[in-house]
Amino acid sequence: MNARYTLQQVADYFISWSNETEDAITNLKLQKLVYYAQTWFLGHTQSALFAEDVQAWVHGPVVPELYQQYKQHGWRPIQREDLGLGSFEGAEASFDAATRAILADVRNHYAAKGAFELELLTHRQLPWYATRNGLPEDAPCTAVIPKELMMQWASQQLQAQ
Repeated sequence: MNARYTLQQVADYFISWSNETEDAITNLKLQKLVYYAQTWFLGHTQSALFAEDVQAWVHGPVVPELYQQYKQHGWRPIQREDLGLGSFEGAEASFDAATRAILADVRNHYAAKGAFELELLTHRQLPWYATRNGLPEDAPCTAVIPKELMMQWASQQLQAQ
């Protein structure tokens, strides 16, 4: 499945929005927002937003490369000087109009929720728990959540609306 954008573009979108609005975003919350961006993009377009795989970790869906990039922040908010005031417009402009609309929907629907609330939400949804295949919630897991499963789940949700 070809990707339209890079993982970094998607992460920068959410981080710059966070820095612009002073609405703190931790690595855990960033992971969930990026996951939902990928999932809903798949549901709307049947193509991947970014190429990297999402894994079904204990604390919900995680893109390992992104986790490694920001793990030094721990539970503290991610602050990037290069994505300060005014950077959101630039981050947003790097996407086409249809993608901007999907990202805005994800941001508007999920960004007001806390990181732990988003974690619990993903635990109740098919892509995460089906990928873990019956493992207890606290059992380590690095299984890849199939993009096809994310796409099918999101497509069903969209049809139900």
